[in-house]
Amino acid sequence: MNAKHTRSQERILKLLKSLNRSLSAQDIYVELRNRNQTIGLATVYRSLEALKQEGSLQVRTLPNGESLYSSMQQDQHHLTCLRCGDSILIDECPVHQLERDLQRSHQFKIYYHTLEFFGLCTQCQLKTEVEI
Repeated sequence: MNAKHTRSQERILKLLKSLNRSLSAQDIYVELRNRNQTIGLATVYRSLEALKQEGSLQVRTLPNGESLYSSMQQDQHHLTCLRCGDSILIDECPVHQLERDLQRSHQFKIYYHTLEFFGLCTQCQLKTEVEI
């Protein structure tokens, strides 16, 4: 990980750590502007890409294509509804041993992993049954 960050990268990291939740690039831009920190949207995107490349933040892409960025350095696992977009965070992780094996067998430095299952939440299942 890079020890030297630009001022914009530092602002983004500080914001994500202080909020302790995932945000889209647009949300990061708005939040920084609301805090009177002048930054352009293109700079936000460039900074996020650089931080992602060095492993300083995590990125999760939603089914609608939107990316959410987080400073949390932990594995994240979700059940995501394809209809309403709700995501449920799950704690179980069946791939920790696989991650260690892959790092060892491929000499590949893994920063984090995500595991996501897509389907229908209970409410959307009920709506589907009613529509039939």
